[in-house]
Amino acid sequence: MEERDKEKAKGSERWTAAITNLSEIAANLDSLQKLLMKKAVYVDEETFAKASLSSEQARTIKVLEQRVETLERELDAAISAAARARNEKRQAEAAQKAAELRALEVTRELENTTKVFELHMEELRAKQEEISKRDNEIKLLEAIIQTLGGRESLK
Repeated sequence: MEERDKEKAKGSERWTAAITNLSEIAANLDSLQKLLMKKAVYVDEETFAKASLSSEQARTIKVLEQRVETLERELDAAISAAARARNEKRQAEAAQKAAELRALEVTRELENTTKVFELHMEELRAKQEEISKRDNEIKLLEAIIQTLGGRESLK
């Protein structure tokens, strides 16, 4: 990350130096053009051609400077957008991890609840069997009592 920032800073310094050079050239050309207009009444064709060329180059330099500035703004915007996208990706990954952990927690809770339920069911079945067994014993005892009670009344 730091290396990227260093590279960006170097590139920015180079662009700044290039723009400064272009601005100086444009200023020199403007000065030359003004000087020619004020001082020169007549210039030969070669001088005029050079001045015209310089003027055209100054306009081209200005257009290129504007283009460089536009590209720098677009680059800055792209870098910012990439940083935002990385940040959003990290947040999404963190949210996904939290959701996965919560899903695991809920699954464990369900498994534990299921085990507890199974234990309660086994205990309930055991108690029902015990109640059924005692019910049968009571019926047997009642039958014995009735049988004994019936014999006593016969005597």
